[in-house]
Amino acid sequence: MKWTLAGAMLGSRELFEIARVAEDEGFDAMALPDSVFYPEHVSADYPYSPDGKRMWAPEAPMPDPFIAMSALAAVTTRLRFFTTVLKLPLRDPLLTAKQVATMAEMSGNRIALGVGLAWIPEEFAFTRTEMRTRGQRTDEAIAIIKAICAGEGPQWVEFHGRHYDFDRLMISPAPDRPVPVYVGGHSEAALRRAARLGDGWLSTNATYDETARAIGRLRELRAEYGRADEPFELDVSVTDVTDLDGMRRLEDLGVTSIRAVPWRMNNAVATPAGRLDALRRFAAAFVHKL
Repeated sequence: MKWTLAGAMLGSRELFEIARVAEDEGFDAMALPDSVFYPEHVSADYPYSPDGKRMWAPEAPMPDPFIAMSALAAVTTRLRFFTTVLKLPLRDPLLTAKQVATMAEMSGNRIALGVGLAWIPEEFAFTRTEMRTRGQRTDEAIAIIKAICAGEGPQWVEFHGRHYDFDRLMISPAPDRPVPVYVGGHSEAALRRAARLGDGWLSTNATYDETARAIGRLRELRAEYGRADEPFELDVSVTDVTDLDGMRRLEDLGVTSIRAVPWRMNNAVATPAGRLDALRRFAAAFVHKL
């Protein structure tokens, strides 16, 4: 069992010490969210809360994940970093691939990419991207990024799709190991995308039963796509598992990494020092024992 620390809504400067302590305490990875901006008015419900409302304030810190991952990789030696999740269809895939390739190469292959579709109509409107085609464009963007970050160093790459089309080009530097691409989400479309294109799946905050059903469906889909024997990461955040027995049950499900928010589980004082204390207590209770 591996451990991922969820690094959402933490101050930019606080992340440095959080990452160093997480590495010292045995965490394998740190996950960072993506939020380009907070629209004051949103014309759609948030899909992961009972009432459809966002669970964070407009001023909640959301550092750009690529800049944060680069900075944190520079002050750690072992910890891996990935996004949960990058709103990929808001971005140009070649520019994204350039950034990912550089981060992976400079960090010594400690970068992965978690991707999702984005759900806020205003994000697409304000960035002048099309929401209607987000699924198709995400599929093509994943293929482009995986081709450029295939782990063979700089290579000639071309792509001719419905939404993105370019002739042979080379991006350098490029990593000497493949950059994993994980797909987030619980919808049928998200699970199919993960099973078909991903190197792993990222759950949202979900119950044990919801997580178990999603993992079962992923196994069916991976067999359907002929990928059942390929390595596949399952990084989950489970809301109703808070003890060692529950975490062992997740391991029995095939979960490869538990994504934790220690300060939510340990009634931490809402200060940087309180969160560091909660992180160390969580590690002593769980990370060091599993």
